[in-house]
Amino acid sequence: MTELRTSPLDAAHRDLGAKMVPFGGWEMPLAYGEGTLAEHRACRSDAVAFDVSHLGTVRVSGPGALDALQAALTNDLRKIAPGRAQYTHLLDEADASVLDDIIVWWLDEETFDVMPNASNTARVIDALGAGATDVTATRAILALQGPAARRRLHGLWPEAAAVGRFRVAQVARGGVTCWVAGTGYTGEDGVEIAVPAAAAPALWDELLAAGFAPAGLGARDTLRLEAGLPLHGHELGAGITPLQAGLGWVVAWDKGDFRGRDALAAERERGIGRRLRALRVEGRRPPRADQPVLVDGEPVGVVTSGNFSPILEAGIALAFVPPATAVGDAVAIDVRGTAVPALVVEPPFVAPTPPQAV
Repeated sequence: MTELRTSPLDAAHRDLGAKMVPFGGWEMPLAYGEGTLAEHRACRSDAVAFDVSHLGTVRVSGPGALDALQAALTNDLRKIAPGRAQYTHLLDEADASVLDDIIVWWLDEETFDVMPNASNTARVIDALGAGATDVTATRAILALQGPAARRRLHGLWPEAAAVGRFRVAQVARGGVTCWVAGTGYTGEDGVEIAVPAAAAPALWDELLAAGFAPAGLGARDTLRLEAGLPLHGHELGAGITPLQAGLGWVVAWDKGDFRGRDALAAERERGIGRRLRALRVEGRRPPRADQPVLVDGEPVGVVTSGNFSPILEAGIALAFVPPATAVGDAVAIDVRGTAVPALVVEPPFVAPTPPQAV
């Protein structure tokens, strides 16, 4: 069995009594003492700190870096500029499946940090070629999320708090240089900080002292589901294209060739066979992944992610259904043999809370 990797903050999580679980080849905190529901609500109402060091960081640099990324990824980096971040996909060349969904931080003219999902770092490096270097082990990544995140961070580190949404900046504190991006995976406002591994424990302690509540991967998952955000391995992955997932906006058709373009163009021409939709369940019973979606008692699709929404106090799900299925349509989900009524809704399930003034 392959030994699980650990975050530079592993000891800090254990000192806080975190429940540690395997995730994408890493051992990471699922929840702390008060549990996932409390952490979820804290992110919606105040501010939390996640350790997301299990995410990969692939550094691509040099005069050919931009061209290499343009040829590999679906979105068009020329729509942005250095000091910005962009969401994009890496596709399988044969069938346009999403091999990974990625955030790219454009650090300077010839330097990019490509942020793959935990278990996909190796395949991203293979796709990007010789100019790509895995620097994951050199840093920790802290995600500060919630309507009070910038206000709390401003009292500790104003320059980091000032980094805007989908902006990227190099910011120093106490002799330690970090990269800060206005990105996240909760639907709430906030920033993510790449801090050198050795400096991460001290910064984590300062953040908790400033009022950030520690939050684990359990809350991160329920938050992203309420926000209607896809998770690789569920809404994206083998056999799933950006068009099926309703993410066609991430494909820059006019930028030139990229991996998987021909296969994706062929699907666009013939039409998709299924479409990802958001379903709100009647009642509190949570749907789960792989449960059938029913219309008139017959299975027509399948749930990809489902859970109980702590804010709505109802079951919610993302599911693949026939492409003609529209917002407002009534369906049902087979929850352990019971057809539970659900309604097709427009995501997000929960709107973000307005950020608090700094």
